[in-house]
Amino acid sequence: MKNLLLALALLAAAPAVAQTKKTTTTKKTTTKKAAAKPAAKTTTTKKTTTAAAATPAPTTVAPLTEAEANTGLKEALTTGVTKAVAFASEKDGFNLNDDIRIPFPADAQLVATTLSALPGPLGKAAVEQATNLMNRAAEVAAPAAKDIFLNAVQQLTLTDALTLVTSGNKDAATQLLRKNSEAALVAALRPSIVQSLDQVGANAAYAKLIDRYNKIPLMTPAKNNLTDYVTAQTVDGLFILLAQQEAKIRQNPAAQSTAILQRVFGKK
Repeated sequence: MKNLLLALALLAAAPAVAQTKKTTTTKKTTTKKAAAKPAAKTTTTKKTTTAAAATPAPTTVAPLTEAEANTGLKEALTTGVTKAVAFASEKDGFNLNDDIRIPFPADAQLVATTLSALPGPLGKAAVEQATNLMNRAAEVAAPAAKDIFLNAVQQLTLTDALTLVTSGNKDAATQLLRKNSEAALVAALRPSIVQSLDQVGANAAYAKLIDRYNKIPLMTPAKNNLTDYVTAQTVDGLFILLAQQEAKIRQNPAAQSTAILQRVFGKK
């Protein structure tokens, strides 16, 4: 009986054991807060827009006209004449310039050679003096040539000015002026040469030489007139200087002193 009671007591206690406090272990979940990522650095790249330097459009140069070429050539000749006469008019402008120095007349070379070999005051020194005075006469007469030459330039007809401008001859305009005007220029300058030959004493010095030469036995008498010879030589010298000035204007920008010269002869 005692055992039965014990068994009943055990059965009664079983539910209590079964109902053992249920311990709920809540697993503490530690959620690691993700470290806040720093905000992405926004790199603002400044776009530097370099404005390309504006390249100016090439200036279109209008073709040279016949009228412009004509005007430019005459301007070149006018400038050249002015400078040529200025150079020739200086003291020793002819005498010390090997390009234009006037020599003893070719048809009187026998006179010069013969007298230069003789002693005395009418020998070699007298020949040199007469030659120097011929050149001095040309220098004195040169200023009178300026207006004569300038007038000839203005009357010059340039039938093909464009061709002359681009000519390979650096003195093309001077050559044309000479061809068309040389005879008239010689005639126009002659009175000034007559005056200057007397003024500087060239005629007197030359006449003495010729007189002495003509007294030498068996010699063919020589003429003692210098006018035609010195006139022609003076004009020739001025044309040589003019040609040099024209070439300078064509080739040297610094010599293109006016707008029309720059337009006609400047580099395109």
